[in-house]
Amino acid sequence: MKLTLGRTLILPATILSLSMVVPAFGQTNPSASTSMSAAGNSMKQAGSDTVGAAKHAYKGTATALRDTKITAKVKTALHDDSATEHSDIHVRTTAGVVTLKGRVPSSAMAARAEQLAQSTDVYGRSRIS
Repeated sequence: MKLTLGRTLILPATILSLSMVVPAFGQTNPSASTSMSAAGNSMKQAGSDTVGAAKHAYKGTATALRDTKITAKVKTALHDDSATEHSDIHVRTTAGVVTLKGRVPSSAMAARAEQLAQSTDVYGRSRIS
């Protein structure tokens, strides 16, 4: 009698628990799919931002390298010229714009330094200020 009572209670309890669990597995969680979609979009945006940053870093490095070459060529031209070789002229190049600063004994020497900077063979166009 105990055996029959146990089977009588166990079987309905098992069926009842399965009937409650099965629908839970079948449900979709819209919040989870929305969350996963947002995470995917975030990853795409992060990848796009990284590519943009890499391109920007490349362009900045290329500009700095070009400016350094221009500065070196202008300094060499000033040093190699007999009129300006002993002058104290500082050369700075920023985004292709060459700036000459310093003290020279005459306006003729200043004009010669500017002429040398403008005639220096540089890649692309540069402006003297």
